[in-house]
Order: sequence, then structure tokens, then C-alpha cells
Amino acid sequence: MKIQPVILCGGSGTRLWPLSREQYPKQLLKLSGNHTMLQATALRLKGVKLACGGVVQAPLLVGNEEYRFLLAEQLRELKLDNNGLLLEPAGRNTAPALTVAAHAAAEIGGDPILVVMPADQVIQNVAAFHAAVDTAVQLADQGKLVTFGIVPTAPETGYGYIKRGAVLGEGAGLRAYAVDRFVEKPALDVAREYLASGDYYWNGGIFVVRASVWLAKIAEFRPDIATSCEAAHAQSTKDQDFLRPDKAAFRACPADSIDYAVMERLAGAEANSGEVAVVPLDAQWSDLGAWNALWEISAKDENNNVLIGDVLAVDSANTLVVGDKRLIACVGIDNAVVVETPDAILVADKSKIQQVKDVVQKLKDGNRCEQTSHRKVYRPWGWYDSIDAGARFQVKRIVVNPGASLSLQMHHHRAEHWIVVSGTAMVTRGEETFMVSENESTYIPLGTKHRLENPGKVPLEMIEVQSGSYLGEDDIVRYADIYGRTPEVQKK
Repeated sequence: MKIQPVILCGGSGTRLWPLSREQYPKQLLKLSGNHTMLQATALRLKGVKLACGGVVQAPLLVGNEEYRFLLAEQLRELKLDNNGLLLEPAGRNTAPALTVAAHAAAEIGGDPILVVMPADQVIQNVAAFHAAVDTAVQLADQGKLVTFGIVPTAPETGYGYIKRGAVLGEGAGLRAYAVDRFVEKPALDVAREYLASGDYYWNGGIFVVRASVWLAKIAEFRPDIATSCEAAHAQSTKDQDFLRPDKAAFRACPADSIDYAVMERLAGAEANSGEVAVVPLDAQWSDLGAWNALWEISAKDENNNVLIGDVLAVDSANTLVVGDKRLIACVGIDNAVVVETPDAILVADKSKIQQVKDVVQKLKDGNRCEQTSHRKVYRPWGWYDSIDAGARFQVKRIVVNPGASLSLQMHHHRAEHWIVVSGTAMVTRGEETFMVSENESTYIPLGTKHRLENPGKVPLEMIEVQSGSYLGEDDIVRYADIYGRTPEVQKK
């Protein structure tokens, strides 16, 4: 029996601004433990021994085209194998994502059982998660569609709920139930009733289902999604580890969630006899949907503070402080959240932390870059950090990975000075190509075709000083790029 982990890497995590941003969302961040949320998810089933005898394959990731190199780099850091990075040409919610993943997984390994996990969740009790997976796999092997019900710890109004029905039996010591119904996010008084009854679970968005079963059910309930995804997969292309569904077919696909498209319809059908199952999961789960969730799951000091980074707290309690580069000193603060990044600082009352999304909307309405990207921006070749800027200049620290190369490009409105701090640069400027070593510099005139490469074995670090009338990242004409980025994405 083959078990195929499928990791859904969508989601933006706007309530975790300023750390989580559109171009670098929360699943790529280290918020709990030594790994990013994506890395922790990819490691969650590594080496697991299932009583059912299933063999767990390398994970299959489903993510946005824009994040492809970030996803690949996070796996490379851990030296983790993968069964492909499936790149969605556009966001269409989880049902189409799972459908194209089921097609890809079936092509990779027959008809595996899919363990579908969002990349942006924390599960601290991995042993309990493994036990739940073991039970769910056994049920999925019987043709059932299985979801995990998170055992609730509070009358949470921010989650959907699952009401359990009849007992389906035991598996690996863990009881499973038929799903009676799925429930939308409730009002507080209703959530309290759910908690008191003991019959309801939070809907955590984790699913276990055989690939062929999912494909049959999506075709039954949402034939429009099934047809579009089948066409997108049939016309897909492969580029190294990247699997690319056909853009036109996938973009024509309607958007819907796994729950709405299949699970709720099947659970509510008159003929349903336990075809949709729920396995309780009590494993210190959190989706880290807001900063107060990080405070709740983190170790606290004697004053109930969670202090991350270089933080001094005096006469402060019940507070979360997350620092990046600078010392943060808090005096007389209670029930607050303080998050510092190089270009933005959040200060909020913990009881109003959900309103961070309103800050993000204001930034978006004002077309401000702090909503989309950090000062430090990652690229497939490395990264750059915008150190300083003025009316007609900008200074960047650039690090190029060994063997990596920026695109062959030209700027209409700016010239560039490059100073090598460490490593060796190979520079193409017009018709000439030459080396620039440590403590040496060169100049790229406005309108000159140029390229920067790192031919060495160590990272190339340099300072770039841009000068000109316009310094935006969209002032790039790209001629060639080893990473296959198209000219319409005009970024280094």
C-alpha cells in the first residue's frame, strides 16, 4: 500500500503581518521550532511506521507558480526528496489543487492513498498525528473519504466544525466516526454548545483518501472541476522537479474547496452510510491564524510573556514580542503583541489582533510595498536586501548563490555600481565578460545589456548602488534567464 503525502502550499496568512506577506507567506516562516511551517509539514510523516503496513512516499507539493523556487529551496535545505512540485497557474482553492495532485500521484505510483495536509499548520504531538493517520489510512483503504476532526479546546468561532455520527470502529487504538454534518463558523453561544456536547470537532482541513476515490467523487459532484483538471493534467509539462498543469485549462477551472465540492455534499446525501469519516485528532494542533495563536502554543516566562529575539520586558505580562534585528524594550505592557521587522513594526492589543487584516487592507489600498514583500527579497539565484533609498538612488546588499546567475537584462532609467564584498563575480557588460574580485568594483551604464553570475564555490556578496530617475523593479528588460522566468515577470 502506497501512501502519498500531498502538501497544499497556498494561503497568505495576512493576520500574521508584518512577518507573513504576499510574496513570503507564513508557511515559509520559522514561527514554531527550528523548521519553517512547510518544512515541518514535509517532515511530519518522514520515517513513520504504520501498523497498516503502508509505505510513505516522498511528498508531492502543490503551490503557486510565484513561490516555486522558494518551495524548492526549503526542501533543498533539509535535503528532502520530493515527488514533484505541482505549480498552479492561478489560485482555484483546494478542490482543484487536490484533483490535479490526485492525477499526478496516480501517474507516479498507481493508485496511492493521499494524505492531504495544509503547509501552514503546527502539530506538536507528532506521535498522536501518526496514530490518527494510521486509522485514517485503514478507512481510506476501504474506500472512505476521511477528514481529521481537531479535538476542540475552546469555543472557537473562527473555525468550521464537524459533527460526528455513528462509531465506525477502532483502528490503531483510535476511534473513528461517520460524519453527521459539516457546520459553518458558529456564533460564540453556539460554539459553547458544541464544545459542551463533545460531539463536535474543529475542521482542520486534513484529508486522507485514495486517489481514484477522490477523482470519482469530484467527477460525480463537480464534473466541471473534474473536466478542467483532467485537461490541465493531460496537457501538463515537466521542468526538472516542477510539474506545470496547462494554464488555459486550469484557469478555466471553477474555484471551490474540498469540503464544499465533495465532503459536505457526500455527508449530507441520503444514501450516505459512513462514506465520509472523521478521525479525532488531539495533537496540540494550531493553524497559527493570528499572533495570539503563536502566544498560546509557545513557552512563556514567569509573567506569561512569549519573548522571541532580543527582547527586554519590564513590568509586562501576557504579551507576545517578536524581534528580528533590533533590541526591543517593553515597559508596563499587558496583553499586547509587538512584532518588529526591518521595515515595519506592529503594536496591537492582543484582544483585537484579528484586525491586523484591516491594516493589510489599508496597505493594499495605498499600494504600499510593505503589504507584498519584505525589505529582504528572495530570488531563485539568492536574495537582496534594500539597505537605503532616496529620490534618485537605492542601495542593495546582494547575495548570489554558488553557480547561480541573474538574468541577462537592461534598464531604461537607471545605472548601477557593483562593489564585491566577498566571493568572485563574473560580469557581462555589453559585449565584454570579465571577473570582479573582492574589494573591486564595476559600473553598468544606463541602457547597457548586462548579467551577474557567481562562478565560484562560495556565495557572492556585493553592494549595488543604483542611480537614476526611476528605480522600480519593473524597469527590467529581460533577454535570457536560466530559471525560465518569462519576460512579463520583469524582476531580477
